[in-house]
Amino acid sequence: MTCPHLEYHQGADDSEASGEDFAVPRAYCTVADRFVQPMRADICNDRYDLDHEQHCAIYREHATSDAP
Repeated sequence: MTCPHLEYHQGADDSEASGEDFAVPRAYCTVADRFVQPMRADICNDRYDLDHEQHCAIYREHATSDAP
């Protein structure tokens, strides 16, 4: 299961009119409010036997802060 906080943006402000489109969409973490490195996106996408719930500090911190 892909992390629910991961999005892919085509440009810096995700606007086609910006003129700053990326060659390929880049991974964006909505919790950290920033673009993340491809290796972090691999964790978000649970690739290579990685699990975002176990291996991503950003996800765990957010899950803990949302806990009652």
